Amino acid sequence: MFAANVHARVPLRVPGTQEPAGCELCHGPGSLHVAAGGGRGRFILNPGRDPNICLDCHLDTEGEFRQPSRHPVLEGRMSCSACHDPHGMDITRPAGGPGWARLNEACAGCHGKQVRPFVFEHEALREGCLVCHEPHGSPHAALLTERGNHLCLQCHVQTPGPGVSSGRIFIGQVDHTDRLRMGTCWSAGCHTAVHGSDVHPRLLY
Repeated sequence: MFAANVHARVPLRVPGTQEPAGCELCHGPGSLHVAAGGGRGRFILNPGRDPNICLDCHLDTEGEFRQPSRHPVLEGRMSCSACHDPHGMDITRPAGGPGWARLNEACAGCHGKQVRPFVFEHEALREGCLVCHEPHGSPHAALLTERGNHLCLQCHVQTPGPGVSSGRIFIGQVDHTDRLRMGTCWSAGCHTAVHGSDVHPRLLY
């Protein structure tokens, strides 16, 4: 299984040699493990406990974890392996099935209320959580990819109202001119059930 993993294909070498780094790249020198008599956790580095082992290579991800809104990996409250399988054929947990379903399932481990089945589902959930959220960190609240209404208006297109000079803004068949001035689509008291609703097709609680 590991032979098909992206980490097995990383062409890194043991410092000062031409030997492939292999397991020691992430887990430290195997000689120390053998000298200690083997056994679980003896002189073997565990990326599941120390994210710095992963972040030594994934420098861009470390920067994302320093954003104002982030998953608490650097704080030690979760690990990279909570979402990623470093050894499996598919680095996303869980493996198998369509990409968006795997991704939503991985998020559901902690965010079950947001990705559960709804009577009236926000169609964005079918595209996967990353349509709206950054997985590691974001400058915007709740790990959002965009600030405020900019996020929603990427999919929910604004169109001018009847009459060129009316100045009215419609989204679908509904006049949103005044509503867009009241705050974000969810904080203005309109579409408060952003992931889905069991009571209203316009995503209301």
